[in-house]
Order: sequence, then C-alpha cells, then structure tokens
Amino acid sequence: MAQWTMAQALTDAMRLELKRDENVLIFGEDVGNNGGVFRITEGLQKEFGVDRVFDTPLAESGIGGLAIGLGLTGYRPIAEIQFVGFIFEALDSIAIQAPRMRWRSGGRYNSPITFRTPFGGGVKAPELHSDPLEGLMCQTPGIKVVVPSNPYDAKGLLLSSIRDNDPVFFMEHLNLYRAFRQEVPEGDYTIPLGKANVVREGKDVTIITYGAMVHASLKAAEELEKARGVQVEVIDLRTISPIDINTVVASVEKTNRAIVVQEAQKSAGVAAEVIAQINEHAILSLEAPVLRVTGPDTVVAFPLIEHEWIPNTTKIVAALNKVLDF
Repeated sequence: MAQWTMAQALTDAMRLELKRDENVLIFGEDVGNNGGVFRITEGLQKEFGVDRVFDTPLAESGIGGLAIGLGLTGYRPIAEIQFVGFIFEALDSIAIQAPRMRWRSGGRYNSPITFRTPFGGGVKAPELHSDPLEGLMCQTPGIKVVVPSNPYDAKGLLLSSIRDNDPVFFMEHLNLYRAFRQEVPEGDYTIPLGKANVVREGKDVTIITYGAMVHASLKAAEELEKARGVQVEVIDLRTISPIDINTVVASVEKTNRAIVVQEAQKSAGVAAEVIAQINEHAILSLEAPVLRVTGPDTVVAFPLIEHEWIPNTTKIVAALNKVLDF
C-alpha cells in the first residue's frame, strides 16, 4: 500500500472515478491547469483533458447551477467550492435545488453531485476561509455531509460520495491535507456513508468528534490514561449528516459518560444534535451530563489569535475530568 497524505488520497479517489466512469466531471475555480489552490486536482486535467476537468469563472452561483444541470442530464459532477466561506453565493443550488430534486420530481430525477470544499482553522488563513459551516449544511434535508479525518477514510468516503445518487457536501480540513501520511490502498475501496468509526476503544468515557478534532481527542485520551488510568473511547463520526447514532448510543451505554468535540461554534451545531439524540436514546445510561468542547460563539478569530479560538487538548482533558468527577 502507498503512504499518502490526505491530499494525495483525495486526488487518487478522483483519478479512479474519472477512469471508471466517463460521466464524472470535475470543475471549479483553478482546478484545471493549476490543480486547485491546494493542488488536490493536480495532474487530472493533463491526464483526462479539458472536457473532463475544467476551470470555471470566479462565480460560485455558476458552479452550483452547472452542477445541477449536469446532474439532471446523467453526469456525476464533482464541483469544488474553493473555500467553505464562499458557499453562500451557491446556497440556492447546494441547499435548495440539489437536495430537493428527488423529492420534487417524485423520484424521476436526482442530483448525484459531490460538492468538495476545504475548511477549518490552524493554517492562519484570511477571513472567511476557515469558517466551519457544517452546521448550516447539516440542517439541510436531502444532502449528506461528510468530514474525513485521515487519508484512508478520505479516499474511501470520497469514492462513496461520488457514487451516491444524491448530493454530498464533502468537507476537507485544511490542517489535515498534508499533516501526516497513512497507508492507503492504491485500488478501489469504499467506506459507507453514515457509518461512524470507533478509533479508540475504552470503557470509562466516550468522546464523539470528527475531522481534525479526532486527533486532538486522541491526544487527550492518551494524556488522561497516563494521568488517571482512565480508558477513553473515541468515536470519529465521519459522516455528520446523517449521524450514526447507533454507534454513539452503544458506546454511551458502555461508558455511561460522554463529551462531544467540534471545532465549530457552540450553538446549534453537530455537537448539540449529538447530545439531543443521546438524551433521546440513552439518557438512562448517563451518569453525568454530556458536555461540549467547541469554538466560542463568535466569528473565527484572526490568524494571530486563532490558536486561542480553536478547541485543544487541554480543553478536552478538562471536559473529560469534569464528567468523570461529576
């Protein structure tokens, strides 16, 4: 198996699909000759031609509209929104038109579109580039929301997303593109959408998280085990809409305590939804309230102080100790 970064794994997934299915197209701002601002589509235009991988004008509304039209006519578009903070110009397509297509047409049409976009703090990006907007998309019915945390998952989840007959909003954390390498099969494999992964087994407390916060949570789990001998279970949601509540509940019923960690702001986000569902399905198993570790309810901080804004291992350990000592 290859040792790839998440960036390389994503590129390989798109390369495989372009080879496998002639209806797969990639388009967005600078994705062609330049290979995208983070070089995730690098080399694909040269290999598959300008009719399959091409640049669009700097107009997100046009990217969204083009994706809708192509999806309706038998193509499988991979539409890149250069940064998640730029989706507002395309929300009519992403959040209204694409997700409703199957419903409003009585099943005659669908929108097999993958909207790819980078997001997340820690790279000192300008304003609007790092905003974690997944909560906005998770409240949109009809579209799946996927956030991989590592190269292996990134490739398998992207292949599943491209092959899905309904729209998928695929979010790639900026700080994970080249953070580390991992063994990734060079061939074809998929990871089911809507299925969480228990990345660390434990019996005393559960952390439910996703994206870059998986790695901060794993470090916190290791620190707590060294300090207190506590065994922390860590769940990577991978798909945050729909949430795999069965895996979450099974863990909470075992550990009886939980926290939820997200980089995004606290209010009305994925963490709030996870806690609500735990209360609905497993409240009698809880021995302490489920706590959240999140960003504050402000805009993402400017680069010089973003490290204070983003949740970290220290904050996660503090929340774990609080639920353990309740």
